Amino acid sequence: MPTDSITAAASKPGNSRKPGSSAPLRQRLRDALSGAIKARDKVAVAALRSTLAAIDNAEAVQVPQRAGEQLAIEQLRIGVGSAQAARRELTEAQIERIVRGELAEREAAARDYQRAGRIEHAERLRGEIRVLAEQLGDRPAAP
Repeated sequence: MPTDSITAAASKPGNSRKPGSSAPLRQRLRDALSGAIKARDKVAVAALRSTLAAIDNAEAVQVPQRAGEQLAIEQLRIGVGSAQAARRELTEAQIERIVRGELAEREAAARDYQRAGRIEHAERLRGEIRVLAEQLGDRPAAP
């Protein structure tokens, strides 16, 4: 993402940054993913990829299906981008809520795995929790 876009996004109303952070949360997640891939940290890569995917999914807009609409061939839109819809632009606060939701899901799943005796799965999720909490500047909750 070019620097101009980052600056422009940060100056929009509703986009608030955490004190001490130099980049928007999404950019920090992307940078952390790049580092995790280089370090071959499978736990961090899994956590960061799925969280970035959740953010991307939240930006998607639902295009209404027009049931029964039949167009003549000359009325159909064709070509590159003809079926694309503009994506939502999330605020920094909305992105943070998504990341916190991802954290909460992992915490609940880790507790469930722990209760079921699946310690290795619970520990993997706790590793993912640490990665995401670090990006938020939080300390993860104790198990």
